[in-house]
Amino acid sequence: MDQLDNILTLIAQKHLDIETLETRNRDALDFHYLPVWYIKAALLAAFEAGQATNTHPKQP
Repeated sequence: MDQLDNILTLIAQKHLDIETLETRNRDALDFHYLPVWYIKAALLAAFEAGQATNTHPKQP
């Protein structure tokens, strides 16, 4: 698992209560019913993680 997968898995665990992002071939394990505020929090965490890793802004 690479660094991006690790970050995404941690975000899923913390904000979405999803144990793993690996496909497990079981509907009960692979599909989740989530409130929009959980999804928003996870997207914000992913955005902030991306911002934190972008230490060198792109030159125009």
